[in-house]
Amino acid sequence: MCYDLWWNNGKGRFLEVLAEGLLSFSDSTGSLVLVTIISCIFTNFVAGDQYLSIVVPGRMYKNAFDRKGLHPKNLSRCLEDAGTLSSPLIPWNTCGGFMHSTLGVHPFAYLPFAFLNLINPVISIIYGYTGITMEKIDDTKTENRNSNSIILRPQDFL
Repeated sequence: MCYDLWWNNGKGRFLEVLAEGLLSFSDSTGSLVLVTIISCIFTNFVAGDQYLSIVVPGRMYKNAFDRKGLHPKNLSRCLEDAGTLSSPLIPWNTCGGFMHSTLGVHPFAYLPFAFLNLINPVISIIYGYTGITMEKIDDTKTENRNSNSIILRPQDFL
């Protein structure tokens, strides 16, 4: 069981298992956005790097956004609103450390003045629950785009 959690047929499954556990709490688009934003902020606290707080939750929730029929730009916006904007507010994060060393001001000191950083994740959650700006994938456009496009794979160049 533990072996299956970490490694299955040459593919690590830890993020899949973690995402499945967290997604058991999400039954709507709003709760999916909420879980994504909380995961981004948590990853920022734990990993200490902005890029990991974007890439890891992005990989974890890509399939969930696809299953809900949501356009990938919705996931991108959630990652930006939480992963990127919370990074300068965390002192041990690379962005927070850069701000502290460059400005000479501790991130907690400018926290009350970081309106964009604090309000954007909240607005994104509100948008998720109300459905405002949550664009769905248009299947007819996707089918037309895929039928008219040329897809190059790495093996085509070998």
